[in-house]
Amino acid sequence: MSRIRSTDTKPEILVRKVIFQMGFRFRLHVKDHPGKPDIVLPRHNKIILVHGCFWHLHLNCLDGRIPTSRTDYWLPKLTRNKNRDSANLRALKKLGWQVLVVWECETTNSAILASKLRRFLS
Repeated sequence: MSRIRSTDTKPEILVRKVIFQMGFRFRLHVKDHPGKPDIVLPRHNKIILVHGCFWHLHLNCLDGRIPTSRTDYWLPKLTRNKNRDSANLRALKKLGWQVLVVWECETTNSAILASKLRRFLS
């Protein structure tokens, strides 16, 4: 578990590269916002959260399923993550931020990722 990164993950870096190439500038992991969001664009009042499919229980993804072994350990842990994500999302929206969640599986196709980010940021 100590080798699991919370910042600068491969999907997060891919998203940051696409946003930077579009000409947007951003801040990373702002500590004074709920949940320490991954990418914050203060000038545009938008936030992008990059979630790993396994750790945040992506429902429509094969990587988002609960492991079959040690379910008594994994189920509460992953459920807490999902609940925390929901609470942070509500808090950010309540503060007036527009929020986009990008899932790890969505970063595999860069063209689709770029169009999704372009739609959100324009």
